[in-house]
Amino acid sequence: MTGSMHLLEVNGERILLDCGLFQGHRAETYERNLHLPFDPATVNTVVLSHAHIDHSGNLPNLCKQGFRGNIWCTAATRNLCSYMLMDSGHIHEQDVVYLNKQQRKRNEPPVEPLYTQADARASLEQLIGVGFERPVSIASGVQLTFMRAGHILGAASVQLDIRELSTGKSWRVIYSGDIGRLDSPILQPPKNFDEADIVIMESTYGDRLHESYVDARRRLRDVVNRTARRHGKVIIPAFAVGRTQEIVYALNQLDASGDIPAIRVFVDSPLAVNATDVFRMHPEAWNDEVRHFLIEGDRRSPFDYPQIEYVREVRRSKQLNHLSEPVIIISANGMAENGRILHHLKNNIEDPRNTVLIVSFQAEHTLGRRLKDGEKQVRIFGEQYEVRAEVESIEGYSAHADQRELLAWVSKLNRQRLQQLFLVHGELPAIEALQQRLQEEGFHQVIAPARSDFYEF
Repeated sequence: MTGSMHLLEVNGERILLDCGLFQGHRAETYERNLHLPFDPATVNTVVLSHAHIDHSGNLPNLCKQGFRGNIWCTAATRNLCSYMLMDSGHIHEQDVVYLNKQQRKRNEPPVEPLYTQADARASLEQLIGVGFERPVSIASGVQLTFMRAGHILGAASVQLDIRELSTGKSWRVIYSGDIGRLDSPILQPPKNFDEADIVIMESTYGDRLHESYVDARRRLRDVVNRTARRHGKVIIPAFAVGRTQEIVYALNQLDASGDIPAIRVFVDSPLAVNATDVFRMHPEAWNDEVRHFLIEGDRRSPFDYPQIEYVREVRRSKQLNHLSEPVIIISANGMAENGRILHHLKNNIEDPRNTVLIVSFQAEHTLGRRLKDGEKQVRIFGEQYEVRAEVESIEGYSAHADQRELLAWVSKLNRQRLQQLFLVHGELPAIEALQQRLQEEGFHQVIAPARSDFYEF
């Protein structure tokens, strides 16, 4: 379900919807990401739904291989990409160090990075930020409008109003991007659509229901209080964009209401610190609940209060390992596969006073997944550690709509006009469950396309 990318051919021009990275085993995904299923030089324009790497992360490679057109996105997405694509370039530079060790063992030639930080920087020059609900012409006979998707800051659903120049016929194509939660703690909710001919819709959690954010915050409160009573630390692996800001805001709320002690909080991830700066730059994206909290709680930002410190410098990060008081440390990456979180886990996982709190999706074969599954021994930096800390998991902090919310997103669509509804960006069980529910709701032309399938309208 990673590597989101959909190619439209309209009026002799090619429009690419997203250009994400496939993620998984290094060697396998390197080849899939390197070899695009089309000639990048033949693409006229790109529409980017949001900044997550599984949607944006192959843009530098696309540009490196000859794409010269505009990349249309929202202003906040452009701001986030300026950090995230650079960070991705750095990771690719580091990855080839590992890959080339394996190449040398096999007496094979070294490989080049998929792209570098310099490639990422060059691709940023092609991004154009556009406001929500502001139509703009992006190709011959094609008008683009971004609508709020509520998934992460800047995330948009894409509306393409198309006039076929040869026939004069009009079409409306909707691409959902990733759809957010109806009760998002920070962002405004997703916008509905009422008219469309073709819909391309995500289905990540098409087979499940989430716990509410209110319940998730209550469980966060309980974890913090229980750990503080033991004089322990709460270690939270969290994705730098979206999840970190949600956890910080929840802690801000709990602190303001007196539901947790005045315990220090450290956000220890340069990318998360930069991303939080972007969140501060876009108060227009915040929902009414946030605005009410800031007024009632006398706070200047959802992400700032007296107990919190944002950490960029390595020296300060290392100092956190020597703190003896109860603290909360939020650090990337969210699956505990790389980044500063590994140092915090190494230094705290064998102390039964501490808690490791899982708040993000954990893919198979990751350290985060092994912790969530209850393994009693784990390897960190090649060394074995006993898991003596409490491990707790909160499922409610998903940024993806669940089945109920996905159905709500399509509920207002004119079923008589809708010709095809394509389900993408999901594992097969999720797609099949959502397909069945949609058909029960009166959507009859629901299709689950395979990779590289081609459809003509």
